Amino acid sequence: MTASGNTKLAVIGAGSVGTSLAYAALIRGSAREVVLYDVNAAKAEAEVLDLAHGTPFTGASRIRGGADIDVVADADMVVITAGAKQNPGQTRLDLAATNAGILERLMPQLLERAPGAVYLLVTNPCDVLTVVAQQIAQLPTGRVFSSGTLLDSARLRWLIAERACIAAHSVHAHIVGEHGDTEFPLWSGARIGPTPIREWTDSDGELVFPQSVLDQIRHDVVHAADRVIAGKGATNYAIGLSGTRIVEAVLRDERAVMQVSSVLESYRGIDGVALSVPSIVGSGGVERVLDVPMDAVELDQLHASAEALRASATSIGH
Repeated sequence: MTASGNTKLAVIGAGSVGTSLAYAALIRGSAREVVLYDVNAAKAEAEVLDLAHGTPFTGASRIRGGADIDVVADADMVVITAGAKQNPGQTRLDLAATNAGILERLMPQLLERAPGAVYLLVTNPCDVLTVVAQQIAQLPTGRVFSSGTLLDSARLRWLIAERACIAAHSVHAHIVGEHGDTEFPLWSGARIGPTPIREWTDSDGELVFPQSVLDQIRHDVVHAADRVIAGKGATNYAIGLSGTRIVEAVLRDERAVMQVSSVLESYRGIDGVALSVPSIVGSGGVERVLDVPMDAVELDQLHASAEALRASATSIGH
């Protein structure tokens, strides 16, 4: 399915994540026009040229871009990937001050040129930067949000599917909270098909997911990016695909349920913090944050995650 109408997607940042997202959007036909902006003119122009050479194989979408920020004018959606990247041994929250400064300079320029756009933050730490961007933009809360734990939830589903030897799309499980060290799975609601994950058995009737296995899976999800960064320097393909999937939900007004991060208002006692809970994503961005069932342990974990993010935002003056 391709995007309808003359939809325009602007990707900010021609690094590994931004170019992977632009590539995925072209292949999937997510928008009729994709533009790529970066302050490094030579890099942006080379990436655009390389991508453009492949468009005879991808359908009707076109791409252009460069170092002139006017290229984003009248975009329907803006995806921000620009910022310092996470290095081995560095947490996403360690990046907060540097990338908040970049966003403070960039966001007013984007708002001037694309005032009607929905804004998606992919730059880390995406939860803290969502608060920063919302404070700058003063747009309706749902129009400024981040990719949050959508990718983390995909990692969770893949790990469960691999262990259970079933298709990942048959796994219904969510990672919520911070996109980072305090994130956690909602095991109380996790299912494979209609079966609660804690009740899933193998062909011999043995439980496949005892608590020890669930704990290991959570650990592997939380540290998945560390493993990729240690081996190749950055995560880019999966975040490019997950970001593109969010773009499609917005530009096609899908009203899809996704684990994305927006600034919460009176959500389980949490205010003014952006973190991920399943939300309805459509043409207005985050159109509704769902009141997801949680057990007492999960609710405590949610509040702990919120406090960690609040402390990080406060430390950089937000």
